[in-house]
Amino acid sequence: MKDADLIGKGTLKAMLLSGASFFALTPYAIAQEEPIQVSQDEEEDEALDLGVVRVVGLRGSLKTSMDTKRLSQGVVDSISAVDMGKFPDTNLAESLQRITGVSIDRRRGEGSRVTVRGFGPSFNIVTLNGRQVASAFVDGGNIPTSRDFDFSTIASDVLSGVDVYKTTVVSIPTGGIGSTIDVKTVRPLERAGQRAAVSAKVISDDSVTTLSEKEISPEVIAFYSDKFLDDTVGVAISVSFQNRESGFAEAGTFNGFRGFYRGTEGGWGALPTAPNDTKVTNRPTGNQIYGVPQDLRYTLNDFSSERTNIGLVLQYRPIQNLTTTLDFFSSEQNAEQYKSELSVWFNHGDTTSAWGDKDVADILFYNENFGGTSDLSMASLISAINVKTDLIGLNLEYEDFEGFSLILDVHTSTAEGKPNSPFGTAGSVSSADINLKFQGADYRSDLPVLSVGFAGDITGIDPSRMIATGSVFNSAYIKTQVDEIKIEGRYEFNSALFKSVRFGISTNNNEYRGTEGVNQRDTWGGIGSPENYPDNIWQRRNLASNFDQLSGHDKTFPEFFAIDFPTYVNALDKQITKVENGETKVIAEAICGGDGNCINDKPLVNDFRTKEETRVAYFELGAEVPYDRWVAHIVSGIRLESTKVVSRGLVGIPSGTAWVAENEFYLQGLDNLETRRFTRQEGNYEYALPVIDMRFVHLDNYVFRASWGKTLTRPNYNDIRGGQVVNRIFRVDGGSGLTGNPDLKPYVSTNTDFSSEWYYDDESYFSIAYFAKKVENFIGATQVVETPFDVYTPVGGKRYRDALAALGGSAAGNAGSIRQWIFNNAPANTFKVTETRPNGDKVGEIYGVKGEDPLLQFRITVPVNAETKNVDGWEFSWQHFLGDSGFGFIANYTILDGDGLFNIYVVPSDNSRPTPINGISDSYNLVGFYDKDGVEVRIAYNWRDKFLASGTDSGGIQDNPVFVEEFGQVDFSASYAVREQFSVFVDGINITNETSRQIGRSPSYVYHVAQTGPRYFIGGRYTF
Repeated sequence: MKDADLIGKGTLKAMLLSGASFFALTPYAIAQEEPIQVSQDEEEDEALDLGVVRVVGLRGSLKTSMDTKRLSQGVVDSISAVDMGKFPDTNLAESLQRITGVSIDRRRGEGSRVTVRGFGPSFNIVTLNGRQVASAFVDGGNIPTSRDFDFSTIASDVLSGVDVYKTTVVSIPTGGIGSTIDVKTVRPLERAGQRAAVSAKVISDDSVTTLSEKEISPEVIAFYSDKFLDDTVGVAISVSFQNRESGFAEAGTFNGFRGFYRGTEGGWGALPTAPNDTKVTNRPTGNQIYGVPQDLRYTLNDFSSERTNIGLVLQYRPIQNLTTTLDFFSSEQNAEQYKSELSVWFNHGDTTSAWGDKDVADILFYNENFGGTSDLSMASLISAINVKTDLIGLNLEYEDFEGFSLILDVHTSTAEGKPNSPFGTAGSVSSADINLKFQGADYRSDLPVLSVGFAGDITGIDPSRMIATGSVFNSAYIKTQVDEIKIEGRYEFNSALFKSVRFGISTNNNEYRGTEGVNQRDTWGGIGSPENYPDNIWQRRNLASNFDQLSGHDKTFPEFFAIDFPTYVNALDKQITKVENGETKVIAEAICGGDGNCINDKPLVNDFRTKEETRVAYFELGAEVPYDRWVAHIVSGIRLESTKVVSRGLVGIPSGTAWVAENEFYLQGLDNLETRRFTRQEGNYEYALPVIDMRFVHLDNYVFRASWGKTLTRPNYNDIRGGQVVNRIFRVDGGSGLTGNPDLKPYVSTNTDFSSEWYYDDESYFSIAYFAKKVENFIGATQVVETPFDVYTPVGGKRYRDALAALGGSAAGNAGSIRQWIFNNAPANTFKVTETRPNGDKVGEIYGVKGEDPLLQFRITVPVNAETKNVDGWEFSWQHFLGDSGFGFIANYTILDGDGLFNIYVVPSDNSRPTPINGISDSYNLVGFYDKDGVEVRIAYNWRDKFLASGTDSGGIQDNPVFVEEFGQVDFSASYAVREQFSVFVDGINITNETSRQIGRSPSYVYHVAQTGPRYFIGGRYTF
């Protein structure tokens, strides 16, 4: 007895006839008897012959997804396009979050990356029509090292569907402990003749900040699909273009909190102890944990992107049992971000603070007074990135008439992310008002509140007091390429027990290159005087109004200066001089060499290259056992993998140190091409990944599943790269860096799944699933403290100690006073003064001196295979249609638990080195919809509980957690068919203008808080 006999005669033939269309969608699907999809076109063509009710639109899409889930071997959830060129959501990641167990990460308020069953983006592999897709995730100026796939680069409307495989399938490429996400495009020979569609929409984005005017952005999608020459030749073309303007406002302690400390601990940044603690209210004591802020920042961000997707599929079927498919898919995105920032930096000198009573003492406020003056910094950043992804593949599928089939699939995929402006992937310039006498951060509201006080009778900001400080222009680059050849065979038996055998071999080569160039000027103490710069560089902007959804916005410092970036660079792209004692003195050289191109011909700081060569063989046997009113479908198999890793790294070697501002130190010589060298390291591993999957189908449409298998995820590129990298900037307490380990073993997960599903109506079902994952070789990190270079820190040497003795113990936290003493009293050959200000303060660099100063210590982070982690959870899903009323709902809930949770009561000084799993959190979705008489309306609420985003804080301090607070948002969509071929629609995302926060050990430790605003889409769609 077959599955089809148990489904119900009314839909039997439609499912069987349409099954072939699904099997043609992926190169491995011929060996997969489970997922069967009913395309919209085939439903329309077969409806009259079958005598069934035609189901199209949103309702038809949900039915198709349900049928895929029901008939799949293993746990597979699916999203199907409502119609050609009509995906359910405007963003692919936001569609995926509707699937049980799937949560998303947002960038700029838009879905970008996915977490499945508690495992984040790097634990999920993305395939396109069954083929691994190269990825190039670039975010800012840091060297890209992630395998994460950014779903915002793909227009959802060019897809026919998405399948999320949560259990093991031996023929699917490895890499996804969380899931394998297969993105599917149209196959023309499986469609019903000529079809075409054009869709156009405009986007109104209320998230654009007051840096610019609100924008209306266009998006256009076009499709064409047809068959020719007696249905032996097929072609499908899709083109999508989107221009998007958006923005967000963000605030927080971006560089993290010093510590965290216990009440009994001291050190740089710790609260003063008796008798100097009179300015501390309710000082943490004993084992209470606290941290002090390193900075407080506010940023206004405008984002602009242009995305183009082009897809082409050519199919040729010269004989009935041979199909040749040539695929090409290209995605290109040009993304630009303009950021303006207001910030203060805490030097932990004369501070006043107040704290809460809990074991993790809430920070209430933290204020600092300056004996002299400090800087109120205002900076600007321009990020311009081009990301291009291409995939081309050839698939030959042969099926004879006796149950044997054979597939040859060859594909190559490349992804490249690179800078797209003369300022690099991320260019930043800074300026400051150096008349600051007081700064304070109040953390008692949702938005951290900044207060400042100026010297003398100054009450507010003024462009006439602004001077330039430091600048950084980064040029990050990533390129990955995946080349794969696969041969797969399958044979269908007529045996009463064994039904199929599947086998295959493949080779997969994955190459990665990540580089970083930098043009950095560490003049953080300031360059010149205000008269060197035109006042129109600094443009007054309102700050507080961009945070109006957050408590505290009406109390914070209300305004700041946005920097006119090109005018600023033009002013600094020439020598700056000053006349002192009748002599013209060069204060600074041209910032970009005088030609305005700030990254051209700049040397690469680091260059990493990794190659993974994987050889695969797999075998699978399928059996079918009927019993009474049940049929058991059993699939067992094994996948054998052997991988060799070769990593090479070209890194800079420091030659010295310089102390350039109160709390700004940097390494010299990292750009010296003469001292750099390539290092080579290797690693390898072999694994057998078995699987057994059982699906039990009952006459009354009950499905029970049990699955056991192993999967693996490879380490991120930064974990296996060669070479030791040190950060250019270091602090009073030393430097930091990291090194890779190409001999790391991959994460290996043993997965157990059970599910029970009840398909109680033609389009309605309820399911419960339990899963458990035991992950071995979990990659953690250890830190070693070492002095790998012959460089010396100015902190702690003879000059430093002499300054403390001369100034008294109170100078210990006043780095500015120590610097001025050294400039005035130390040997002249140990420093360089670039400028003397009117108040007598000197600006310049103090160098580390061999034989007098201590060697600079570095905390080097080393990735290691650590302990085993366990994660388990429950998934509940309910889809229900209220008869023929047109109304229905979808509800799902995911409960996650595991021993990879972060212990907030462990501090860095414990040296415990916990290795938590990021992303574990509960989540649910509620969707209500109406689909009848040409009207489709859907409203959805998506909620995700608090989760760990990172075990390392944004200042780079390990064992300091960053959590994302619970978040929920409401989206809606509505469309109306004006006539049979033409419809209009409107969509809204985050219509209630929800805000998000990233916090530390308690809600008072705010790393980031963001207000993104809602966005709306309105458009029309015409089908030919």
